Amino acid sequence: MPAITVRNLSEETHRALKARAAAHGRSTEAEVRAILQAAVASSEELGFGSRLHRVAAEAGGFDLDVERATTVTEPGDFT
Repeated sequence: MPAITVRNLSEETHRALKARAAAHGRSTEAEVRAILQAAVASSEELGFGSRLHRVAAEAGGFDLDVERATTVTEPGDFT
C-alpha cells in the first residue's frame, strides 16, 4: 500500500489533527487518511446531472426547452 510523508507540519496543525482524531475515536494516521479520502472523493463523486452541468458550463452553457408530455397512457396488462 502506498505511503506518504508530510514534512514541515506545524505543531499547531499536528495538535489539531490529534484532537480531531480523538474526537472521532481513531488514530491520527486514520484521521489523516479520512481527511484525504474525503478531499478527493468530493470531486470524484459527482452525479450525472452535476457532470452534465459542468460540461455544459465549460462549453458556454445552453438552454433546453423541454415540454412535459401531456398524453395519458394506460398501464400494460401482463395477466
